[in-house]
Amino acid sequence: MNESKINNIVFTIFPFVILIILLGLNLFLFDNAMKGPNQLALIISALIGFWISNLRGSKNYEIINGIKDSILSSLNAIIILCIIGGLTSTWILSGVVPAMIYYGIELINPNFFLFTSCIICAIVSISTGSSWTTAATIGIAFISIGELLGVSKGLIAGAIISGAYFGDKMSPLSETTNLAPSVSGSNLIEHIKYMTYTTIPTILITLLLFFIIGLKSKKPSVSLDEIETFLEIINTKFYVGIELFILPLIIFFLIMLKCSAQKTLFIAMIAGIIFAFIFQKELIQEINLSSGSNTLSTILKTIFLGTNIPIDNISISNLLSKSGVFGMFWIVILVISAMIFGGVMHSGRFLKKITDLILSNSASNFKLIRSTASSCVFFNFATCDQYLAIVIPGRMFKEVYQDNDLHPTNLSRTIEDTGTVTSVLIPWNSCAAYHAEILSINPLSYIPYCFFNIISPFMTLFYAYCKIKIKKNEIKK
Repeated sequence: MNESKINNIVFTIFPFVILIILLGLNLFLFDNAMKGPNQLALIISALIGFWISNLRGSKNYEIINGIKDSILSSLNAIIILCIIGGLTSTWILSGVVPAMIYYGIELINPNFFLFTSCIICAIVSISTGSSWTTAATIGIAFISIGELLGVSKGLIAGAIISGAYFGDKMSPLSETTNLAPSVSGSNLIEHIKYMTYTTIPTILITLLLFFIIGLKSKKPSVSLDEIETFLEIINTKFYVGIELFILPLIIFFLIMLKCSAQKTLFIAMIAGIIFAFIFQKELIQEINLSSGSNTLSTILKTIFLGTNIPIDNISISNLLSKSGVFGMFWIVILVISAMIFGGVMHSGRFLKKITDLILSNSASNFKLIRSTASSCVFFNFATCDQYLAIVIPGRMFKEVYQDNDLHPTNLSRTIEDTGTVTSVLIPWNSCAAYHAEILSINPLSYIPYCFFNIISPFMTLFYAYCKIKIKKNEIKK
């Protein structure tokens, strides 16, 4: 290998090396690296990439256009993030989330709490097509219930995320489920059907693990008196009638009508405001008196600044506190920072050079699928964005799979098994940042318990190694 080629490889991976070093340092130097330090690390790495691209002869306008296109591709996710920030706050004020907590505590058996949480989150996520929406609604309720029952918060979040990502991965309404086959050249229905071979065993293993953990866990450390006090406070502050569950049913109905995610979530937020007006008049009046505001001001503050429920009990107050739309801004900035870095890496042809290095070693079907899986994890790790971890490997490997006579469903399934689900396992990835904010937990606390997300990549590699359900193209060249 000549000197110019060595330098070329070094320059190609240099921005990624710098990013990984900076992100690693942030984990040790800052208590919450996702609220500033990680964004700065991405921008610094992007600037280094910009400089190297200039040295290689790339034009400034080419790189800037690449950044622009990258940011524009994330606008849908940014809008959804902002809406969800308002939705979670309004669903708390409306009494929907408190009602879920109230009835959940009364109905769920502590020994099967993790098992039940995972199943319910999977069902909700399949129905909504969104792990984010699932975490922002029923996920918040389960976190509150589990903490009250004395269950480890990391375990609860792991069960929520495992179920949510199973549904997100398998739902025809999910953006990632539609994106993977579209960039791979496979059919949506065939893609979902083919994913069941690896996904069903993975979720069954996951449920079994949560079931065993539940049986082996110690009895809840919280006394019945504490639980009764908790229920009494909720019942005093909120109206918790069964009618409140009409709101989730409305959302389910909209999903069945195939409304877009943005429209469904926006209607959910508006419906939350209406339900607050109808069912929580006394609470709104109390907030008005304590804050010196009027009803309109209280609603707007709830949407944009988050909840401000006057509760003397600090633990319950923390459980029912969310930051609203403004609380999502640091995640939005993280997404934009990731898109800037990803845009530089794409337009500067860094990703193409890395692709060539990876593909040069791919020969057998197993090696090809292993390279695809590694690429998905790498792009989740390096670009901090789930969509890039789906789109880039899909484009990278599409022709290679065709050349190796592999059906496109092999590629789309591998991308979902590795790109979609591992995003939440990378602490600085935008998906991990989102769930950390919504569930009020450090990613390092829940990552070891996201069994579904951890097992999925190994399951797809196991199938490839054993040559199980590796579909060939029907029409030969």
